[in-house]
Amino acid sequence: MSEITVTEAREVSGPIDYKRFFLMFLGILFFSIIYWSPPWPDAIDPLGANFELSREAKGALAIFALAATWWVFEVVPIGVTSIFIGTLQALFLIRSPSVAFKDFMDPSVLFIFGSIVIGMVFTKTGLTKRLAYKMLSIVGERTSMIYLGCFVMTAALAHLMAHTAVAATMFPLLMAIHALYADSDEPTRFGKGLFIGMAYVAGAGSIVTLLGAARGAVALGFYKDIMNVDISFFELSMYMFPIGWIMVFLLWGFFMIFFKPEKAVIEGLKERSKIMYAELGAWSRKEILTVTIVLATIILIALKNFIPALSSLDKTGIMLCSTVAFFMLNILDIDDLEEIPWNIILLFAGAMSIGFCLWETGAAKWLAVNWLKLFTDAPAMLFILGMAFFVMMMTNFIMNVAAIAISLPVALVIAPYLGVAGEVILFSSLVVAGMPFLFLVGAAPNAIAYNSKQFTTGEFAMYGIPASILLMLVTWLAVAVIWPMMGMETIIPSVSG
Repeated sequence: MSEITVTEAREVSGPIDYKRFFLMFLGILFFSIIYWSPPWPDAIDPLGANFELSREAKGALAIFALAATWWVFEVVPIGVTSIFIGTLQALFLIRSPSVAFKDFMDPSVLFIFGSIVIGMVFTKTGLTKRLAYKMLSIVGERTSMIYLGCFVMTAALAHLMAHTAVAATMFPLLMAIHALYADSDEPTRFGKGLFIGMAYVAGAGSIVTLLGAARGAVALGFYKDIMNVDISFFELSMYMFPIGWIMVFLLWGFFMIFFKPEKAVIEGLKERSKIMYAELGAWSRKEILTVTIVLATIILIALKNFIPALSSLDKTGIMLCSTVAFFMLNILDIDDLEEIPWNIILLFAGAMSIGFCLWETGAAKWLAVNWLKLFTDAPAMLFILGMAFFVMMMTNFIMNVAAIAISLPVALVIAPYLGVAGEVILFSSLVVAGMPFLFLVGAAPNAIAYNSKQFTTGEFAMYGIPASILLMLVTWLAVAVIWPMMGMETIIPSVSG
């Protein structure tokens, strides 16, 4: 047997990716610098309370820095980075293994799992093609109108159902549309705009009602506990509706600029869509069963917000009942279970784990107090936008409910001294919490869109920067112009005055 030379071995294994190893080391370096640095100063809130950054809290920030670096640059699969998040917590005794890894099966993760299954069922039964062909026969052949039609449909659905489920439902539909646009699976500008846009507008649509995401209901309950002010479903929708839809149409323009489709028109698409829809024939038994199960799931989750008798039902439990029903009725089988994108599921499992880690160790509170105390003597508008900016950045890494919960109490203490009404703090926070445009872990629709393989995590973050600036400008417009015109009290006499 001949010996394998070093050159031959390199040819077999492929060239060394020095950039990847550098970025991998960079994440480890960030972790090491933060974890083994000397103790950091306490954070002191406006009432004089001290918040110590313990060893565990500093460790949480260290893991946070490593995970963010590895996620953005994809040095390993994003799901593997998530596994490392739990591993580091256990190895460095930041949290006990039983707690750190338990978060990987948090109900929110299982809700995302159930939502993804619904998307798979739509594809397998042919409902995706039926919806895609029908929509294309209406919106026509211009790619700009296809963008708009997909975005409007996504945002409208997010008024009625969880934006995670909306993204999972829209994903296969967009895949079918892109297949009619391009002859291969290679990324296109149209594909990037279609999928990233779907993720963005799902967030914009979800802020309008309490049905789009859990964050709204939790934040309103939290606000009532602190301020003893009850904000109704319809009051929230009234103030959020114009902001959500302004963002939808601005994002349409945003994607027409940054991801202008290679083709202005897909010739003959309208007629082809009508023909292909007709060729699908009558609705099958599996299609009818799927629609029935999905509608029943959506209606039941929606009604639990209005009917006290149903309020104890868990939305994840309801969602997983639909998953079980698909297998009971032979709509799905074991092969389908093996095709679930576990990389995406693991991504969110790790995101939940690091989110709870930052929360429970006090690291997130320490960050919030240090940030908001910078605005104790700032003009009212700057304070409001500063609070919104903090929530926007934090919600890209941790649960948006947690981002609001750690910063709202501090902000509501400072607000009266600056002449800022508590309500405008709450609403501006809810606007930005619904639209994390920078990182995949910020929201489930972001990760679901990534499964299209049309863009990298780096591209998502890069284009998320101008999109986040646009979001902050719209938040300023809402606070300065739109909400006061609608009757919201934003500025009040200051306590000091």
